[in-house]
Amino acid sequence: MAYRDFDTSPLSRRSLLRGGAWMTAGAAMSGLPLGGAAMAQGAAARWPSVSSMVNKYVAEGKVANMAAALGWGDKDPLLIAKGTLVLGGATPVDMDSLYRIYSMTKPVTGMATMMLIDEGKLGLDQPLAEVLPAFSNMKVQKTYDGSVTDLVPAERPITIRQLLTHTAGLGYSIIQKGPIRDLYVKYGVVPGQVTRLPIPGLGREEAIRGLDKFANNLAQLPLVLQPGTKWSYSVSLDLLGRVIEVASGMSFDEYLRTQIFEPSGMNSTFFRVPKSEVARFTTNYGIMGGMPLPLDPAPASIYLDDPAFPFGGAGLVSSPRDYDRFLKMLLGYGTIDGKRVMSEAAVKMGTSNLLPETASTKGTWVEGQGFGAGGRVSNGAYGWGGAAGTVAFVSHQANLRASLYTQYMPSEAYPIHAGFPEAVMKDLAAMMGA
Repeated sequence: MAYRDFDTSPLSRRSLLRGGAWMTAGAAMSGLPLGGAAMAQGAAARWPSVSSMVNKYVAEGKVANMAAALGWGDKDPLLIAKGTLVLGGATPVDMDSLYRIYSMTKPVTGMATMMLIDEGKLGLDQPLAEVLPAFSNMKVQKTYDGSVTDLVPAERPITIRQLLTHTAGLGYSIIQKGPIRDLYVKYGVVPGQVTRLPIPGLGREEAIRGLDKFANNLAQLPLVLQPGTKWSYSVSLDLLGRVIEVASGMSFDEYLRTQIFEPSGMNSTFFRVPKSEVARFTTNYGIMGGMPLPLDPAPASIYLDDPAFPFGGAGLVSSPRDYDRFLKMLLGYGTIDGKRVMSEAAVKMGTSNLLPETASTKGTWVEGQGFGAGGRVSNGAYGWGGAAGTVAFVSHQANLRASLYTQYMPSEAYPIHAGFPEAVMKDLAAMMGA
């Protein structure tokens, strides 16, 4: 199937939460030195292409703001930022501004899963049904996105590896069409939120409340593909939230907070934005007719309410400083500021290609590349993007971490997911004297 054959209407459902346009900068980063004396230069001078991109988008009024954080090794990040929290506002964005990172939540959930695998509480190739028995006897659509009654038995069990790599055969309401999508909506298996506003064409589907109920409802629905056969963007990272709960004995959000966020010094990453932090929360915009219109105003954001459950695939709000710390921890092979958060083995495995040998990527966003624990893997780089214009990656080969933040939907309205890594590559090539 053609995974790039998306609706072109503004704010099409299938474009809202995906992060699939991310592309790696790893090839150009391979073998780069740490930076040396050039670190003394200002951020804009050091990264002219990135700086130009940030300035251009804001100056042309395409976005209210844009911020890029780039860091070498365990050094503090450099920030390139322009614009304000809201169009026409007075408060400039900085390292502590809050952004909806949507699918950049997936690598966080992926790494949480890797920690439990490392501890022996889960197995990479463990059948999901051993953790969640409701997934024991799955049925599969005979025709992709076709009939939801013309089904065949699953030929193999869903595994944890398949959930990490979007190869479990699960669907996604932002991807699927026809009766299977209708079933996902009917059963409340729609793990994401965008706005309180009744925007035409956006859809007002509500997720069922409770991660346990989400998992149980999902188990009742047919798979869209045979497990282990094809990469297909899905709700699998949201389902892993429930797997993490059962394996750890903790609620999913509590596990992330106590095992990743607090140990990594991330104090500005939330599933719900506290009222005390609204003053640094950005507004999200919908691009309609080429113009940015307020889609989720910060003072009245849907993120000020408790979500139906903590969405492990697209639920987090974070700051450039916080997400950079997550990347810094990964770049340090599990350590940050001298403190170990994950084992080196868990990071190495999670940032490596975990795709099942039986799974095809032909015609997908990741064709010709690998996929790790919730993120793309290519040429030594690991990362993913978010539906509202965020993108982040680490390259262990280059000892570099890089992330970009802005807020607009749909993500394909502007070529930012591809443009940011390209700008990074261009600047890296200049550093190398190419």
